[in-house]
Amino acid sequence: MNLRLLSILVAAISSTMLRPFTAPAADAKVLECDICVFGGTSAGVAAAVQASRMGKTAIVVEPSKYIGGLTTGGLGATDIGNKAAIGGVSREFYHRVAQYYSQDSAWTLETRDDYFKRRGSGQTKVSSLSGPDATMWTFEPHVADRIFQDMLKETHVQVFNEQRLASVKKTGARIAEIVMENGNVFRAKMFIDATYEGDLMAKAGVSYVVGREANAIYDETLNGIRAKTPSHQFIVAVDPYMKKGDPASGLIPFVQNVEFGTPGAGDKTIQAYNYRLCLTKNSENSHPIDPPPGYKPEQYELLARYLEALTPTGIEPAKPFWGPVGMPNLKTDTNNKGGFSTDFIGMNYDYPEAGYAEREKIARAHEDYIRGYITFLKTSPRVPETLREEAKKWGLCKDEFADTGGWPHALYVREARRMVSDLVMTEHYCRGKEVAQDPVGLAAYTMDSHNCRRLVRDGRVENEGDTQAGGFPPYPISYRSIIPRTGECENLAVPVCLSASHIAYGSIRMEPVFMILGQSAATAAVLSMNDKVSLQELDYTKLKAQLLKDGQILAWDKSKTTPTPAVETPAPAVP
Repeated sequence: MNLRLLSILVAAISSTMLRPFTAPAADAKVLECDICVFGGTSAGVAAAVQASRMGKTAIVVEPSKYIGGLTTGGLGATDIGNKAAIGGVSREFYHRVAQYYSQDSAWTLETRDDYFKRRGSGQTKVSSLSGPDATMWTFEPHVADRIFQDMLKETHVQVFNEQRLASVKKTGARIAEIVMENGNVFRAKMFIDATYEGDLMAKAGVSYVVGREANAIYDETLNGIRAKTPSHQFIVAVDPYMKKGDPASGLIPFVQNVEFGTPGAGDKTIQAYNYRLCLTKNSENSHPIDPPPGYKPEQYELLARYLEALTPTGIEPAKPFWGPVGMPNLKTDTNNKGGFSTDFIGMNYDYPEAGYAEREKIARAHEDYIRGYITFLKTSPRVPETLREEAKKWGLCKDEFADTGGWPHALYVREARRMVSDLVMTEHYCRGKEVAQDPVGLAAYTMDSHNCRRLVRDGRVENEGDTQAGGFPPYPISYRSIIPRTGECENLAVPVCLSASHIAYGSIRMEPVFMILGQSAATAAVLSMNDKVSLQELDYTKLKAQLLKDGQILAWDKSKTTPTPAVETPAPAVP
């Protein structure tokens, strides 16, 4: 189908580019394009932009109302070990963030100078916000959304929101079309699964795994059940039983009734999810954080006991519970911190394989848990007064996430399905003991997993699973890890739920890297189309040449402090 006919079909069902779109079943449409990106995450946006820049028609099909995933959903404190390892479309995004905040009009609630003084040494300085190499790595959610919207409009990429995947039709080893619950059909020559969950990958019959592998599978040391979990741990003993000291009385809420297991053994657990909260103490821009429906303070008995056990130690009560990172205009990206915080440990195991309705329930349970947690900190007499008063100062931002009352729209799905392909990225690649010979980008973060379980060990509550192991330079990610194994699916790339062990995925799973892999996946898709070959048959030398041409960084130069400059782009207007 030619571009003109595609445009006519698109116009018939969407009168405004990028407007959220849901067609009723009776009005279902068939859409055709060169490359269909399922999942409007940051990786999905980067993939679609790259495909369009390479001359192909690309569309984004997103199950939710929103684009950008966690990058627009509250994760404004960019996680990346070495920012010089970020190139291509990904670096362009952070360049545009710098351009935006170089404008005086972007600073509505504080000055630029005050922000960088407040952040201290921080990720960026005022002096580095201008020029062709400028980048900024902290940002407000609505700014990220605006930048992604601009990039999609500039490249004429259509986005179809609220499109929930129902089925996949394959012809041999190729996806022919994907069908939505509302009846819409999307046909393409190439597909990219850019979701955090890997739904298209799974329905296409691609091999995947959920959970932690045993160390023995890939001869790793950091996978499976952890013998010791020193970080984000209860730092004093807390009794887990309803009646203290009495195992027969049962366990208090948020403690799992499971055996510890054998260290290094695999299991089906996954690292905890939460929401990255954009909070503020600025009363002019703040709503209160309301309690969840049916809030019961007794559900937080574990938190109360922990606080009571901490009191004699002299540890400052506010320190173990909050992890706010300053964002522009007096806002934060607030993450989990310590033994009991915003991570809802052990309550996400069903999420990867669940349907959309069940996932919504799980997401709502996570929101209710966090709202209850903050309510307890603000109101319970069992909370030290200093911590109660600190918690009361924080609220949701009025000028973020307007249609959800300031609550972030993206659950932080840190890990779900992971593809199993011809090459699996493992701990050995992270440490440089093995080196991918077909790189499509670099990863640069520590091997990081949040806790997977909260259980009883030696009569006290213990979190299990947190891992933070670094000390290695940026390392290459294999092309074979973002495409299915030979014979499974010839026209599907998977840049987010890529082929990696649990612990290696914990290093790779950062938003800048997802954008890198999205761009590389789209580049491979375009070249495969041009050469009329499967993704598995693509000549890597051609792919490498194109990636380098487009600013990707494929090898780490220890002497390199600044990567290839991003393409100079106009600063987005202040909304």
